[in-house]
Formats: sequence, C-alpha cells, structure tokens
Amino acid sequence: MTVKNPLQILKGCPQGGVVYINKKTNKMKIINQPPISGPKILQPNIYNDDRGYFFESYNYETFKNLGIEDIFVQDNQSYSKKNVIRGLHLQVPPFAQAKLVRVIKGAVLDVVVDLRKKSPTYGQHFSIMLSEENQLQFYIPEGFAHGFAALEDHTIFAYKCSNIYHKDSERSILFNDKDLNINWNIHNPIVADKDLQAISFKDFISPF
Repeated sequence: MTVKNPLQILKGCPQGGVVYINKKTNKMKIINQPPISGPKILQPNIYNDDRGYFFESYNYETFKNLGIEDIFVQDNQSYSKKNVIRGLHLQVPPFAQAKLVRVIKGAVLDVVVDLRKKSPTYGQHFSIMLSEENQLQFYIPEGFAHGFAALEDHTIFAYKCSNIYHKDSERSILFNDKDLNINWNIHNPIVADKDLQAISFKDFISPF
C-alpha cells in the first residue's frame, strides 16, 4: 500500500533529501542522517487497511538497536494554532533531556540548535518538517536547543523526554536570534511572552 503523498522534503538537508514512505519494511528505521551528528530521523513501519492504520511508535529494544539507548521517563503533548512558534528550549545538566518528537495531527517545522561546545557544528541548526502525513519521528540527544513552528491549525505535537521537567534547569534561547538566523518561514508568529524574553545565543553559556 502507498500513502497519498509518498514524497516528503526534509527541510534543512543540504541537497533537500527526499523521503519515500516504504510500507514493506518490518521495523522502525533511520533515514537521511542530518548534517549535524547526533539527531536522527526515524521512519516507522505503518500498516494500512480499510479500517485505518497502525504502527509501533516506540519500542526500547528496537530503538536500542538503532543506537538510541535513552530511557524516556516523561511524555508531553501540546496543541497549537497555525503560526505558533515554541522554543528554543532546553534543560541544563543534571536535568538535561534527550527528546523523541513527532506530530499526531497537523504539521510543524521542527528545529534544533547544536549547543555542544566541542562539536564542529556548534551554533548551527537543522530543521525538518514533521507531519501526521509523513509520520516521521525526530530523535534529539542532549546538548541541543529545540523548538517548532506549527504550520497548520489544530496541530498536536507529542514528545518523549529522558528526564523529568525541572523548572530551575530550564533555559530558553531567542527563536529569532540574529546569529542563529533560523528561517521559520512565518511572517507573524504567535509566541509566548516567556519565549520573547529568552536570551540571545551569544549570551548563552553552554554547559554541554
């Protein structure tokens, strides 16, 4: 079986990688490794029939075999209107979080920024479209700031975290920081006051 739109463009790939949703694979698999090491793009195996579809969104052993050994301890879900931008968020050690993110309904432009001081891509960002249609998942290890822009109304975004929420460890970097120069492709974003008051990238002292 095929999906309605089998081709999806990965935003941020150097050559604009193309993803083919393959219905014949048996397991979750990693596809199109981002140009920044660490994050991983994952494609589930989706079973379609006349009733709808089914897929396994997470299995520890499967993910371990793919090199993702984090133990996720908290699940979060958000609902957003079109043009909402949330981010850029992170938690610092000892409450740093790896995340596994996906879209249940709607679509987002998902963005990560590399905050690892020894990384050759420190300060660079990567973005990818996640949607209910492509059903891709995005793994984000510790050491990254994360945010997303809702591209459709009624967007439901879900993510797993490897550490619990800890208010005193929470940090935010401006989504429209001039040094990061992220193209959110939204002209009139809806942003929380808290995120508008986030610090600049140059003022952020990375603990990673």
